[in-house]
Amino acid sequence: MNKLSPTPPKGTADWDPQEFKIRSYIFDTWRRVCKSYGYKEYLTPIVEHADVYRAKSGEDVGGPELVTFTDRAGRELCIRPEMTPSVTRMISKNYESLAKPVRLFSIANFMRNERPQRGRNREFWQLNADLFGAEDAEADVEVISLAADLIDAFNPPANAYTIRINSRHIIDAILDAAQVTDTSKRDVVRLLDKWKKLSSDDIADKLSSLDVSDDGTSLITRYMTASSLEELLKSFPLLQESDSLQNFCDMMKTLAARGYGDKIAFGPDIIRGFDYYDGMVFEVVDHHPDNNRAMFGGGRYNGLAGIFGVNPFPSVGFAPGDESMKLFLESWGLLDHLKQKEILYYCPILDDDTHDYAADVSQALRSEGHIVVLGLKKQSFQKALGAAKKIDATHIVIAGTHERDKSTYLTKDIETNEQSERSL
Repeated sequence: MNKLSPTPPKGTADWDPQEFKIRSYIFDTWRRVCKSYGYKEYLTPIVEHADVYRAKSGEDVGGPELVTFTDRAGRELCIRPEMTPSVTRMISKNYESLAKPVRLFSIANFMRNERPQRGRNREFWQLNADLFGAEDAEADVEVISLAADLIDAFNPPANAYTIRINSRHIIDAILDAAQVTDTSKRDVVRLLDKWKKLSSDDIADKLSSLDVSDDGTSLITRYMTASSLEELLKSFPLLQESDSLQNFCDMMKTLAARGYGDKIAFGPDIIRGFDYYDGMVFEVVDHHPDNNRAMFGGGRYNGLAGIFGVNPFPSVGFAPGDESMKLFLESWGLLDHLKQKEILYYCPILDDDTHDYAADVSQALRSEGHIVVLGLKKQSFQKALGAAKKIDATHIVIAGTHERDKSTYLTKDIETNEQSERSL
């Protein structure tokens, strides 16, 4: 038989204990901050009906990146590539009977059949935080505040990131002014989402192929390159009468008043590629020179529930991934404390008849909250010391026949050689 490869499938990764320690730190921090806002944890199945994502997840996530298979009954299923449609499906079942607003979060793994690259794997873990049943701007403010607090919980330096915020309502107004037809709007929005990845000539050519006039292309370009809300208002007087823009400005002012002013900025090029976004959208950008990139994003998706045959309801949320968060923390040196040794005791079996006594001593130390590794067979003290160092133990426990007869034991600091005697 051919030997099997010990390497995991492309785009996936094994997490050894040190790597798992990093991920646990990230997940535990996410969970703590979400709970502090009153969000409750949930989980949906890892498999879904494929059409759930084809409907609104965009041309990539709902298309070639979707990992599909057929079950025994001939139904086409897929491994979930994101959570937003899944949690919306879950909420849609009994939305009317739920106390509003509904605050939910999950930490789960996903799969996309995409090209692995730095900060992006085929299998990935993601936090999803969503607020349902609140239409007003206060819900948007809460979600953006939560996103900022999630990052700040890791204690980054000042100006390490910016939350760049836009609105699909404003984008729609610009496209209307550019006389983009309703049939072309979705394709134009998808194109604008790739604005930074394409040259100006490519943008112009593709807009032309979507029947956007030269004047329309010029107008869209002026919008996409606006540096501030003030510049936007000067360039587009038509927006000054827009309720959507006024609501957006009020939201930005509220965030500033609550202490987030130095963390937020208007981002006209923030589009978000998913088709279900229909209101405020945002992305969090890392400013470290080695990792200058969008970390994660989110926004409003009030209309998504309609695909499940129910009346649409207000929905807003965001989803940071584990890999992009890890890169952010590594770049700013925010994981260094995890490299420190944790207090670990090694309790060897030093005599033939002290197995039970060593086990009792180990349990006593564990009851005090210590981590204790119990030896499984008799060892000399020198071999026990070598074994302790191999597992990065900080202390070795001496619990032989002499100590048993006195109902005591010794703990020895491996680095300093200091030891103390304790009673069992």
